[in-house]
Amino acid sequence: MLKRPKEAEERKVVGHWEGDTVVSRKSLAALQVLVERKSRYVQLTKLRRKTAGKMKSAVILRLSTLPAGARKTLTLDNGSENTEHREITRVLGTKTYFCAPFHSWEKGTVENSIGLVRRFFPKKTDFSIVSDYQVKKVETLLNNRPRKCLNYATPFEALGGAIAGGM
Repeated sequence: MLKRPKEAEERKVVGHWEGDTVVSRKSLAALQVLVERKSRYVQLTKLRRKTAGKMKSAVILRLSTLPAGARKTLTLDNGSENTEHREITRVLGTKTYFCAPFHSWEKGTVENSIGLVRRFFPKKTDFSIVSDYQVKKVETLLNNRPRKCLNYATPFEALGGAIAGGM
């Protein structure tokens, strides 16, 4: 069972992220998906290969652009691509939590976001031929889509407003 802080579970403040990868049988390339739990802000990064080193580098690159208060925790699964989590924690100052095996609902925000990503990149998509531009375009569309759970604000507005307001 996950032991994330209560504020992460309740989605009271920004800074609590979930991460996972989207893979295809057609290629070794994959998409890394990071989602902030409160704002539902999505970050997508194309990985040339689904390795621990590539995952670590992508997480650090994407989350390091945010203020420290906007990157408090990171929840991952037990996949081999997450074995370098200690380096992520050291560099970003986050705390990392892991789901129990086969308990994907413990990181339901990212699983839901993967479902949205799959509307653009269905199961048999060969990610090796998907461009970085296409990935960025999907990220932008998802972050500018009004969400009922955010009172019809967009994830971009929700995250930006929280950061501007001092979280």
